[in-house]
Amino acid sequence: MELAYIPSPSHGVLHLGPIPLRGYAFCIIIGVFVAVWLGNKRWIARGGRTGTVADIAVWAVPFGLVGGRLYHVITDYQLYFSEGRDWVDAFKIWEGGLGIWGAIALGALGAWIGCRRRGIPLPAWADALAPGVAFAQAIGRWGNWFNQELYGKATDVPWALHITSSTDGRVPGYYHPTFLYESLWCVGVGFLVIWADRRFKLGHGRAFALYVAAYCVGRGWIEYMRVDDAHHILGLRLNDWTAMVVFLLAVLYFVLSARLRPGREEIVEPGAVADAPAEDGETASDDAEGKTEGKAKAKDGDKSAGEDEADGDSVGLDKPAVTESVTSSDSAEPAGSASGTDAETEPDTEPDAESTSRDEAGSAKKS
Repeated sequence: MELAYIPSPSHGVLHLGPIPLRGYAFCIIIGVFVAVWLGNKRWIARGGRTGTVADIAVWAVPFGLVGGRLYHVITDYQLYFSEGRDWVDAFKIWEGGLGIWGAIALGALGAWIGCRRRGIPLPAWADALAPGVAFAQAIGRWGNWFNQELYGKATDVPWALHITSSTDGRVPGYYHPTFLYESLWCVGVGFLVIWADRRFKLGHGRAFALYVAAYCVGRGWIEYMRVDDAHHILGLRLNDWTAMVVFLLAVLYFVLSARLRPGREEIVEPGAVADAPAEDGETASDDAEGKTEGKAKAKDGDKSAGEDEADGDSVGLDKPAVTESVTSSDSAEPAGSASGTDAETEPDTEPDAESTSRDEAGSAKKS
């Protein structure tokens, strides 16, 4: 008898009167809510509008559910179309069975349609949603716990999952809780994308590519532990091959995108900047108008200063001429006065000298 283990729920469905409340569906709904909530916060931080992520999710989620179910039904067709099976069960999505590969592929198509209608780039929207998708997967995996599915090999570890159902070929016992391993791995992937996006400013779909690549790494070794029926190619489960191919594509996209389009998008949603609140409580449009008005005033101020400086220059050019004229006139007056005095004094002095000499000569004759 195991002393420690993870118990499985006895029922995966609760009935609210005639309405069945299924744990699997609840996990999916909660996961979608978390992805949209976190994606909306990240989208606003990137400069987008509130509600854009939810509007596009209206397209992406239904497409993703259909794609996930199609992938599961196609890859596990024997569960629905083999002898003794009812093909109608292929539509009973609440009983479990969603392939993440189909969900991402067809969900991306729905997101592309929504982004095209809103006129925004799909890679930027995918970057904002990437960690939220990882957390949504982590929550959604607990739906497998409600359905007692997707467990690994038999084990006696303290965290073993106790399977009690014997339907669909299950054998009651203690198994590796691969649903829990994948859930924890997805949580780690979500935080990895958040950290890398803040650290390296990932853009143009690289944050989403990082999420895909990191998830594929974990899915590879977790898938190897599962014991449920699956198609094998060269000794590996089909999902292992899918994980390897998708991993290589994600890494290739990451590298090429970094080379061809480095950096991050400056504008993710046209017109959203005008609606974004500024730090001082004003809208960005008001802030932009203030900056424009300030620039205009500064330009007018510079122009006025330039005009005043030009006037000053013109006045300064006139002043030296006036100063020169005044200086020349002032210097001319003393010169003229001096010369005039000399001219007047010389005539007065010369007659006096002649009369003096005459007087001396006359007195000499007399003597």
